[in-house]
Amino acid sequence: MEFRHLGRSGLVISEIAYGNWLTHGSQVEEDAALACVRAALDAGITTFDTADVYAETRAESVLGRALKGERRAGLEIFTKVFWPTGPGRNDRGLSRKHIMESIDASLTRLGTDYVDLYQAHRYDTATPLEETMLAFADVVRSGKALYIGVSEWNAAQIRAAADLARELRVPLVSNQPQYSMLWRVIETEVVPASEELGLGQIVWSPIAQGVLSGKYRPGHPPPAGSRATDEKGGQNFISRMMGDDLLTAVQSLRPLADDAGLTMAQLAVAWVLQNPNVSAAIIGASRPEQVAENVKAAGVKLEEELLSKIDVILEPFVQLDPALTVSPPARP
Repeated sequence: MEFRHLGRSGLVISEIAYGNWLTHGSQVEEDAALACVRAALDAGITTFDTADVYAETRAESVLGRALKGERRAGLEIFTKVFWPTGPGRNDRGLSRKHIMESIDASLTRLGTDYVDLYQAHRYDTATPLEETMLAFADVVRSGKALYIGVSEWNAAQIRAAADLARELRVPLVSNQPQYSMLWRVIETEVVPASEELGLGQIVWSPIAQGVLSGKYRPGHPPPAGSRATDEKGGQNFISRMMGDDLLTAVQSLRPLADDAGLTMAQLAVAWVLQNPNVSAAIIGASRPEQVAENVKAAGVKLEEELLSKIDVILEPFVQLDPALTVSPPARP
């Protein structure tokens, strides 16, 4: 395993992080989830990412049980707040009330006294940013989180938050966006702003929910048991990527991966790690062998010629428009 600083902070994290969105507490049984976490630990992963909303809060509990007994100082545990975790009107968003209640609930489920990184899972248009940032600052000062971050915020939102973080003297160190060979939205505005402000990217879906692994083939139905066939595993999320033209282009990457001595999944993870603003790539898994495969992308350096060939193959399908940054509707 290789390690990187999270942005310009002093926090060092594994450049491949383990995340349990779509898996723990929903798609896979707990025994399999525990085995995947053990495989991640055995592979040298020290950074684990989750969120209070995953599997209706169950994912945090599963991760907490999986990490029980590990040396806490040797781990970096990340979680998030924003999406609804209950039926009440204040069981969502980034109000002071929801943040303060959610951090306590997350710590209880995770079985820890603090998280290393507490992230705003989306931008809340219904709450003043000043209220949100002050609440985050108080969470840090209480010792319940060491650093704060955001997820899927656009460049203007990140800049505004960074200004307030500076005033409040709270360490805003990261953004967690979607990023892959196919989804490069952050490159236009978010990455330049983050580099200027000292934030690192903790990217999710580097394999595009399995599309870049090559397992989905043009003209063929998705493999049984894959995420494309499982409503709990991202069926709707990846359906837009299942066109034959795109899948044909992805298959054209296979000879490039073979020449580099990589699987297609390893090539995809290694690709995002070539961006110097990326501090970690999050991988998920439903089986331990998936973890063992994907961690081999750590430390891989891709030649410029290879990167250029990838660009040529995928150019018609690459998403670059900053307007595509994920933003939720305002709360009712």
